[in-house]
Amino acid sequence: MAEKKPVITAIKNSNIAPGDIDSEKDYPQIDLRGRLISPDVLKQISEEAASFYQIIPINKKDNFLEVGMVDPTDIRAKEALKFIFKKNNFEGGIYKIGQEDFKNVLGQYRSLKGEVETALKKLERELEEKSAEGERAVGGSEEVLERVMAEAPITKIVATVLRHAYEGRASDIHVEPGETQLRIRFRVDGILHSSLLLPKQIQAAVVSRIKILSNMKIDETRIPQDGRFYSRINENKIDFRVSTLPTPYGEKVVLRLLDATSGVMDLETLGLWGRNLRLVKENIIKPFGMVLLTGPTGSGKTTTLYAIMKILNQETVNIISLEDPIEYFIEGINQSQIKPEIGYTFASGLRSILRQDPNVIMVGEIRDEETADLSVHAALTGHIVLSTLHTNNAVGVIPRFIDMGVSPFLIPSSLNLSIAQRLVRKLCQSCKKEIEVSPRVAKMIQEELSAIPEVSKQEAEVPSVIKLYDAKGCKECGGKGTKGRVALFEIISMTPQLEKLIVEGPTDSKIGEEALRQGMVTMRQDGLLKAIKGEISLQEVLRVTDWEEGVEL
Repeated sequence: MAEKKPVITAIKNSNIAPGDIDSEKDYPQIDLRGRLISPDVLKQISEEAASFYQIIPINKKDNFLEVGMVDPTDIRAKEALKFIFKKNNFEGGIYKIGQEDFKNVLGQYRSLKGEVETALKKLERELEEKSAEGERAVGGSEEVLERVMAEAPITKIVATVLRHAYEGRASDIHVEPGETQLRIRFRVDGILHSSLLLPKQIQAAVVSRIKILSNMKIDETRIPQDGRFYSRINENKIDFRVSTLPTPYGEKVVLRLLDATSGVMDLETLGLWGRNLRLVKENIIKPFGMVLLTGPTGSGKTTTLYAIMKILNQETVNIISLEDPIEYFIEGINQSQIKPEIGYTFASGLRSILRQDPNVIMVGEIRDEETADLSVHAALTGHIVLSTLHTNNAVGVIPRFIDMGVSPFLIPSSLNLSIAQRLVRKLCQSCKKEIEVSPRVAKMIQEELSAIPEVSKQEAEVPSVIKLYDAKGCKECGGKGTKGRVALFEIISMTPQLEKLIVEGPTDSKIGEEALRQGMVTMRQDGLLKAIKGEISLQEVLRVTDWEEGVEL
């Protein structure tokens, strides 16, 4: 079916006759979902005019401009077009567009690069003006330069970067000084993307602005600093956790975005299902014992701990946390920020909070022998202890604990659950499509999933025909093909059989065999199950698990 053409007679050589076409149905509807309009096209109609008259430029070829209108029968909007076309000697045509498409294209006017360039031009003008004034007043411009750098344009640049990071679903902003430029990168769904390059001259002013917001010492550039602040963006309160680090070219700044309005996710949303979900819910309501999460930095361990605390956060339960830093403030939980520089560490804090009559203790991370020993004894004396550890998988938790000096005979009585996890990018559900799977890959997936223990196989719902999915990108995901993240899990619980292994002398292979006997679904298997359900791509499974290299679809 041929695509409908715009109504050309409505605007030609600026001859607009409102009575030419009286009904909206006479204008072809165009779908702009996922479509990016070129900046050269957008500048044909100013953002102010586009917003006021609800008209947007869609495409331009030579002197022919296609325009989208929310209401093609609006006489005022047509008169505005008449002026624009006459001024530029354009011809063109009109499409009817939906309100959502109009809002999405209008948002494209506010590109990060465009807004920052506007602020930079304003800064240049002000520097020229203030510099001239300063030279006349004090015979120099250094003092004027410093003062202007701290004023409105720099504030605008920083605010623009923060807003675009939030609107782009970034979890982190990296402000990285180079030899000749200042680079801004956003981390979206776990992947860093270059977003902006700024002149080296404004580097100090940008970093100082962030340090002022974070209540840091702006004159201290030799040592790392930490801080935080919050800002309201699109009526949402967003916390920014800030860290600085000295480098040869200046201070590097990383800002972690924490959306206080989004709330703490539940376990199902995080990616837990079936046996894994049951084990977590059963073990966190026991009267005492440890639940340990393991994985590399950035694997979502703290997010899972918050989801568990959300379930336990009841009127009758006293929950105290030791965190570094506090990521989300949760009503009803007593959260404490450790400060190693003054001697307030996880170990010293743990000693103190045991005198606060807690039911549940959350320790941000077990880093050393002393914290491990105190955590084990807290679990043995009637407390639920939630914490994190750095190992590659759930099997490695027990050997790691023994390596940290914990007596093996204490582990079975104190450890309830060890959970390993990794974060992977979710496919955009709006643009994902089924893809062809080679017989070799399908066979490999079937063989891997057939190894799932019988006790878990029925819940896994492995299909007879393997289907995989991918996404090319659309409006909903910003053209990335992914939107949000989900975790892959593997979980081992304490059983009489595992207790016997620990006492006799645990090895990774023996613990692995016991895990399979329990019915553990490995992280790789969990990822493959999510892939054939269309939640993630196979490439994501390959990225975070040690499956066979060189797998191609």
